[in-house]
Amino acid sequence: MPDLARPGRRRPPALLALGLVTLGVGISTAVAVPFLSLFLSTAVHAGPVRITVFLIVTPIAGVVASTLVGRLSDRRPIRRALLIGTSVAGVIGMGVAAFVRDYWVLLALTVTATSLAGALFPQTFAYARELLTRDGAGRAAMGTNALRTVFSLAWVAGPPLAAFLIDVGGFTYLYGIAALMYAAVALVVVFWLDELDPPTASTAPIAPDGEPTPDVPGMVEASRRTVLLTAVAFTLLQCPLTLSLQTLPLFVSGNLDGNLDDAGLILGLCAALEIPLMLGLGVLTTRFPLRVLMLVGAGSGVAYHVCAALTGSVSMLAVAQILNAVFIAAVSGLGISYMQDLLPRQPGRATTLFTNTFPIGAILAGPLFGLAQHFGLRLAYGIGTGLCAAGLLILLITRPPALQTRQPAS
Repeated sequence: MPDLARPGRRRPPALLALGLVTLGVGISTAVAVPFLSLFLSTAVHAGPVRITVFLIVTPIAGVVASTLVGRLSDRRPIRRALLIGTSVAGVIGMGVAAFVRDYWVLLALTVTATSLAGALFPQTFAYARELLTRDGAGRAAMGTNALRTVFSLAWVAGPPLAAFLIDVGGFTYLYGIAALMYAAVALVVVFWLDELDPPTASTAPIAPDGEPTPDVPGMVEASRRTVLLTAVAFTLLQCPLTLSLQTLPLFVSGNLDGNLDDAGLILGLCAALEIPLMLGLGVLTTRFPLRVLMLVGAGSGVAYHVCAALTGSVSMLAVAQILNAVFIAAVSGLGISYMQDLLPRQPGRATTLFTNTFPIGAILAGPLFGLAQHFGLRLAYGIGTGLCAAGLLILLITRPPALQTRQPAS
């Protein structure tokens, strides 16, 4: 294993450098993504149909690009190079968007450079996985959760920063700052990170029934059926995250006699709870099996959506945000490590499989939200209950290899 600190060069620890990478990725996406529809409608002057096409094509292109990059990253020792390449793609994508206002140019950009930039997030966590497990996997989940928390912090600061940038200099400033963040990420990777050992995914045994093989203890990969079903489970769990977020402002004002300020306070309360809970769950992975914590998180999602569907007041919904925050912290934080444990020698593919469940779940949430608007907003939380319960059931019946149920480090 190459030493991450080359002789004669002083640099911060690799995990700190990865924290800076995660922060840069988080800020760049947090300033650009929430205001995409506003950018298309006001700056590009796209109509509703073109905006809809753009918003559908963007996540689909991102899923395809991330999948291809993820598979490539596990076959050759090029993960550091991919981090640099996807960062440069982000610089190009955001840099062009800062000045170009032609719809078709931007659409072409989103299926090329921007979609490749989307692979930076899973590849960062794949690199972190290899780094954290080189001396043992006992605390890998805790380190991954810490990095995921940095990403969440970036999303706390990102949208207000974006609003300020738009007010000061319009979308030129907004996308210009996003491009600078990607450039900073590329520089951190170039000067502070080294390439890790080449992956050996081709030699990893596949356990058809999810049981370990005695010749390679601790490195057994789950069967394709287990991996696929787990990805389906996470998609079912991710979909209610978007669905409930879309529903909450209308639900608070229309069904609970609240107002938009109440909805904002509830959303802020949930976000404030998520970050310490994400860190706390990361610490708990050193004491409890990751699978147990993941099941508790999914169960909290079921409980939250039941409470939301039945609540009659804003205050009850606010209290229920404790359950919602546990659910989000577990799925968004622990889910990465859970999927990586299924494919310990293919961290790029595993992380990409997990991160792709969010945009797919978000796409599914769109028509479900329309259905709830037609038949009543409480239906959205009823649907969320069913989706979370289905995801929890799949996780329960899909048992990963013994590696994933190992006793945590003391």
